[in-house]
Amino acid sequence: MVVQPYVFFDGRCEEAFQFYEKAVGAKLEMKMKYKESPEKHPPGMLPPGYEEKIMHMSFHVGKSLVMASDGMCGRDAKFEGMSLALSVDTEAEAQKVFAALSDGGNVQMPMNKTFFSPAFGMVADKFGVHWMIMATPAS
Repeated sequence: MVVQPYVFFDGRCEEAFQFYEKAVGAKLEMKMKYKESPEKHPPGMLPPGYEEKIMHMSFHVGKSLVMASDGMCGRDAKFEGMSLALSVDTEAEAQKVFAALSDGGNVQMPMNKTFFSPAFGMVADKFGVHWMIMATPAS
């Protein structure tokens, strides 16, 4: 079994991927717009102009696969009750990633040393996705 996050960006999926590409080195695996779907959507199902929005996207952040979509739009994207935990090898890398994800976001816990990590912090990025950034403790 594999559990993978699937994040709905309410019309901002392409923008979110470009942000994650710069912030955490995300690498695109695949992208399909609604207009590229082999199955046509029933009339009235999609808002006008939605053909250009992302039906499905997958990208890698390190070894993890994240799936994403623009969703069905018209609803605010709310990322409550969950966080994406990102572990990196060094304190410097944790600081760099934390700063990048904080750009336009909301720092919930500044990067700090904890009993379980030399550098740990929490932030909601500018899309509202919650992140926990942690440097792996030295062995």
